[in-house]
Amino acid sequence: MQVADFYFELPDALIARHPLAERRASRLLVLDGGSGQMSHRNFADLLDYVRAGDLMVFNNTRVIPARLFGQKATGGKLEILVERVTGNRSVLAHVRSSKSPKPGSQILLDGGGTAEMVARHDALFELVFDEDVLPLLERIGHMPLPPYIDRPDDAADRERYQTVYAQRAGAVAAPTAGLHFDEALLGALRDAGVQTAYVTLHVGAGTFQPVRVERIEEHHMHHEWLELTQEVVDAVAACLGICPMRQSYEGEAAIRLEALAAHALAHGAPAEAGAYAFADAGDVLETGPFFQALAADLAAGVAPETIALRFHAALAQGFARRAR
Repeated sequence: MQVADFYFELPDALIARHPLAERRASRLLVLDGGSGQMSHRNFADLLDYVRAGDLMVFNNTRVIPARLFGQKATGGKLEILVERVTGNRSVLAHVRSSKSPKPGSQILLDGGGTAEMVARHDALFELVFDEDVLPLLERIGHMPLPPYIDRPDDAADRERYQTVYAQRAGAVAAPTAGLHFDEALLGALRDAGVQTAYVTLHVGAGTFQPVRVERIEEHHMHHEWLELTQEVVDAVAACLGICPMRQSYEGEAAIRLEALAAHALAHGAPAEAGAYAFADAGDVLETGPFFQALAADLAAGVAPETIALRFHAALAQGFARRAR
């Protein structure tokens, strides 16, 4: 698959720099799988497309204030974007400066605090701070807004660039689809008999890295920490037993985790918490030939249910390769 196949024009004026006052006021694009007809709705209209017994899976990661500013001991300014917290005082991070810091060099942080660059791992720098990382980030860190939101972060972003069900700190980008849910909508889904389950995938900064190759299959994806519990596997199994096509996921990260659950079910393997930590998101991209077949199926008028089942199987197979 060629990257050029996905080029499209996105006028700058259509990029929102600030969230709406109400999360559920966002728009919702609905695609009818049978007819191919698209309709524009409000996100709150999601209630029109669910029924009792459906299962919705949410990613409960919480975004940390992962962006830091400072300077090297020599005076050169730099910017740090934490990619992954690896210990109480250690992280892997992207560092942007005129010259990369060398192992053993000290970094003076704006707002107080220091860090030492101890090693480099390809594009990432291993940093050790003089205090615990998470309290430090809460004190002087900035929210890592996506690069297409070209404005400084503000105090409101601490909560608005989070889902309302965010629990487990570790992401450096929000699971974007989930930002549209508010407590009232979640309550309405529960009242409608919709079941919920929660997985954790700490979205990494690599999600914003540009694709520099011509063929998508050659793109090297970053690694992300994820956790799938037996409870979620059981919930997926129960829903599959009722109706195999009635699961919903609040975003791409939750879909990837659900694929692990499907793999565990298919192979009778327990899905222990953390068993798939740092699974490679690139496994999904290895299913490129499947998406070519999907396009052919659509053109040939294959039933949407059949296409969806093939999609589900391809995701599970992608993760099965990584699990082995």
